[in-house]
Formats: sequence, structure tokens, C-alpha cells
Amino acid sequence: MDTKTMARLAIAALSLAGVAGPAVAQQAGAVAGAEGRTADTASAAPAAGNTGYDATLARRVGADAQGMRQYVLVILKTGPNPMPEGEPRKAMFAGHFANMERLAKAGKLALAGPFAKDPDGWRGLFVLAVDDLEQARALVATDPAVAQGEFVAEYHRWYGSAATMLIPELHEKLQAPKTPAP
Repeated sequence: MDTKTMARLAIAALSLAGVAGPAVAQQAGAVAGAEGRTADTASAAPAAGNTGYDATLARRVGADAQGMRQYVLVILKTGPNPMPEGEPRKAMFAGHFANMERLAKAGKLALAGPFAKDPDGWRGLFVLAVDDLEQARALVATDPAVAQGEFVAEYHRWYGSAATMLIPELHEKLQAPKTPAP
């Protein structure tokens, strides 16, 4: 299955589950319609009487009235120059992880993680809190694994829950403290 098809299916699933907002629902409607289904759940207005609404938090994470925001989804795939095992590869990946940490602390990387072994070469993903594809490309270009050709990146606009912005701070709370080496 190609990347565009997978992205469209993901959009359709989010919309049909009521997770995505109106703009995504319209895209999903086209996908669902082609498959004989309907996609009408995401176009509803937020429920009246939401007493849990936190305006300060909504502003902090950049939420719109539906609690959503724009992101760029980056799919990292196997690149043309995979580095052989050894110290240079370890150093490259140490730089890759340090770069992700830097971007997360700067509020630009909302989510990242690897895929299981994939026959299509999908290696990982980033969800970047940026306004456009060019900003995403500039941030991804700072990653040593991309710069050295271990990965190539595909970029897709994504409209998702603004709560995704809370993942880095929650993740930090879930990581056990590192024990010093003996």
C-alpha cells in the first residue's frame, strides 16, 4: 500500500472515529465515499456544557475551538545510504536522539517513534508542531540520520488533537531515572 493511500486511510479512520475536525472530515468523506461508507461524525460542533474546558491549556497547546491544531506528520523511511554497524552508526543515532530531544524541548516535536520492521522501509515518524511543510523540512534537515542518508523523509499536513502537544511532558514523567554506570 502506498503512502498516500495509508495517509488517506488514517484520515478516514480518525474522522469516522470522531477524532478529527471538519476539514479532515471532508477529506475522509471522499475516501469513505469511495468505499461506500459515510463520514459525518467529525463535523459536529463541540458538546455544549463542557465544564472541563481549560482556556489557559487550550492557548498553551495552540488549540482551536474543537481542541485541534495543525501539524506536519513526517514519515521516515530507509534512505539511500544506510550506515553499517559500528561506532559511526552509534554516533549518528546518538545525534538523532539528541536532536529529537532538542526539538521536543523547543515545543516543535510533539511525537516521535519507530515502526516495527516494515517491508516498505517505514522506519519512524515525527509529528511536528509547525505551520507549513517548509518549516518541517528545515527542522528535519537538522537530524543527523536524515543528513547522512540513513533516512529519507515524507511530509504530510495533519490536523489532530492539540493534546498531542502534551505528550513530551507526559513522556518525561514516565521515564525511569537513569542509573549511573558502575
